[in-house]
Amino acid sequence: MFNKICIIGVGLIGGSIARAARAQGLCDHIVAFGRQKSLKNLQLAKSLGVVDEYYVDIELAVKDADCIIITTPVGVIEHVFRQLKPFWNEQAIYTDAGSTKGSVIAAAQAVFSEVPANFVPAHPIAGAEKSGVEAAQDELFNNKRLIVTPVKLTSPQALDKIIAFWKRIGSQVSTMDVEHHDAVLAATSHLPHILAFSLVDLLGKRDEQVEIFKYAASGFKDFTRIASSDPTMWLDICMANKKEIIPLIQQLQTELGKIEQMLVGNESQQLFETFTYAKQARQRFLNQFDNHMSQSITFNVQPGGSMRGEIRVPGDKSMSHRSIMLGSLAEGVTHVTGFLNAEDALATLQAFRAMGVEIEGPVNGEVTIHGVGKHGLKEPKEPLYLGNSGTSMRLLSGLLAGQTFNSVLTGDESLSSRPMKRVTNPLATMGAKIKTQEGGTAPLHIIGNSHLKGIDYTMPMASAQVKSCLLLAGMYADGETTVTEPAPTRDHTERMLNGFSYPVNREGDKASINSNGTLQAADIDVPSDISSAAFFLVGASIAPDSDVTLKHVGINPTRTGIIDILRLMGANIEIINERTVGGEPVADLRVVSSQLKGIDIPEELVPLAIDEFPVLFVAAACAEGQTRLTGAAELRVKECDRIQVMADGLQILGVDAQSTEDGMVVQGKTSDSIGGGEVFSHGDHRIAMSFSIAGLRATAPITIHDCENVNTSFPEFRDLATQLGLQLT
Repeated sequence: MFNKICIIGVGLIGGSIARAARAQGLCDHIVAFGRQKSLKNLQLAKSLGVVDEYYVDIELAVKDADCIIITTPVGVIEHVFRQLKPFWNEQAIYTDAGSTKGSVIAAAQAVFSEVPANFVPAHPIAGAEKSGVEAAQDELFNNKRLIVTPVKLTSPQALDKIIAFWKRIGSQVSTMDVEHHDAVLAATSHLPHILAFSLVDLLGKRDEQVEIFKYAASGFKDFTRIASSDPTMWLDICMANKKEIIPLIQQLQTELGKIEQMLVGNESQQLFETFTYAKQARQRFLNQFDNHMSQSITFNVQPGGSMRGEIRVPGDKSMSHRSIMLGSLAEGVTHVTGFLNAEDALATLQAFRAMGVEIEGPVNGEVTIHGVGKHGLKEPKEPLYLGNSGTSMRLLSGLLAGQTFNSVLTGDESLSSRPMKRVTNPLATMGAKIKTQEGGTAPLHIIGNSHLKGIDYTMPMASAQVKSCLLLAGMYADGETTVTEPAPTRDHTERMLNGFSYPVNREGDKASINSNGTLQAADIDVPSDISSAAFFLVGASIAPDSDVTLKHVGINPTRTGIIDILRLMGANIEIINERTVGGEPVADLRVVSSQLKGIDIPEELVPLAIDEFPVLFVAAACAEGQTRLTGAAELRVKECDRIQVMADGLQILGVDAQSTEDGMVVQGKTSDSIGGGEVFSHGDHRIAMSFSIAGLRATAPITIHDCENVNTSFPEFRDLATQLGLQLT
């Protein structure tokens, strides 16, 4: 990529850049520049083979160099720019590795009056416990983040080449504006270093310091490891970025004060909830930012076996989402039990916390929501990150369209590729102003004060998410909003709105709502999710000698398509102990293995089982004869194209499964119906779990790739499945 690279300030970072560039063959010649007082360090760099030559004369160092990389402490970068100015080469590319970009930009402006177009500010987020050129390593940047912070004048060609350079030496490259970078790094790097330095300083001055360090556990050592960093470098960083660091220190002092008061007042439950939330928040951060760097989770399923036992699957995801949304908008305190403690539902919970709602828990499935009223939400300071949850994004888009403030909804790679026009288009008809990406995908930029008006909308496709989105928007619209559905869909939103004393009129296939209502706090008992139970309903039906009882399952008539379809196929499912809990019908389900037969699935049942079809395709593969599904085009726009992905996977496993435009045709067999092999879930949790259940009738092991998103909706799946007898690791 370059003929000659000049490293200014060759230490751990500069030396590692040089080693990595050499290892990847990215340049012909590498030189270093340093001050006369650092001559020994320069000599060491050459003797170690880190650089080819070194200079203490900057003119000689940069002569003929087509890439100059400044890796000095940020406090001296202005001085470096002044040294470089007389020899600045417009044909070369200049970059840096400074931790604070505002100070680097200010230094460039002070020397050149404006930032040179061929200077690309950059910051590799990498380091090691030891410093100095002798600690340099060519793999230091592998799978580490590198942030570039271009300014308006930055040359696109120079930017592209620096990005390509960092990618070639192993970095994951992101782009940020300067101010955002410094704010983020103040929180994630600079403040933690200050904490480590101050804690060691505090403990090091105590009389019992010998015992403290002698008996320190690994957690203390891990936390304080960064206190071994170069004090000079961190002095420069902290002084350069103090504008961002000082408010964070003040906020931290407030948080520590709250914990102090909890301890003084023996408020153990509140302290436990604080710790629990922090643990869950950390996991969300890891999922949000690091999933693409981590190894994918793979399920391995051994063939055969049966399922026997009694379990209770986690709470209904749809109701968990809605309990947070409506409880937050209610007047008073709402108590929720049976809440689904999984990433999708937690994304909704965190979104409302970010909008000023006080929410306690979840602890053992219990959540307490201190409602702020229909008009009490506050503008979030950051975009609302919703992970993999389409329900969160589609329902929130309707709810937020009626607010007075602006908001942004974003999600992971999968969610950001899903179509949102089916909610944004009717919302636009109501007067909502929502900007999407080209193709109608997230992020969604929602403009407040849109003055919504009610509409009479006939949905072209049955979708509970679209219906719910428009009903939530209708709570803020002038006039009445009526939604007509072409086929029945789950009615949790209407039922729960009524449970919160908000009037919704339901007549046949129409649901109507207006803004003349308030939500009153209520107690919500979330039943077990029938969509999660579906995997075990199918598993116990197809595996010989199986007998499974699923406790406290929600049997809302808009959700029982899975039971109706399996019974039509000959499944032995008994509904026992029926009761009503919080307005929702609940029962225990007992399923015993039976020989299934192929059917033409009635189209009127399709919307009632739309999420369960991946595992129903597995049931069809084990049924005698042909099973045909039509009228399910919505499956092509879920987390992935569930029709095509399931057809591809079943074919790999030896099943005759042919996709159609709106469904699938599966030729089932009663024996040796499923073989072994490797399949891909494409990040779709229901695909991953469905192919896991297929192992019960497989003749050889099944390996399922990309299973990490099982944790988004059903983190207990593996444990419950193995408890019942599935051989899954």
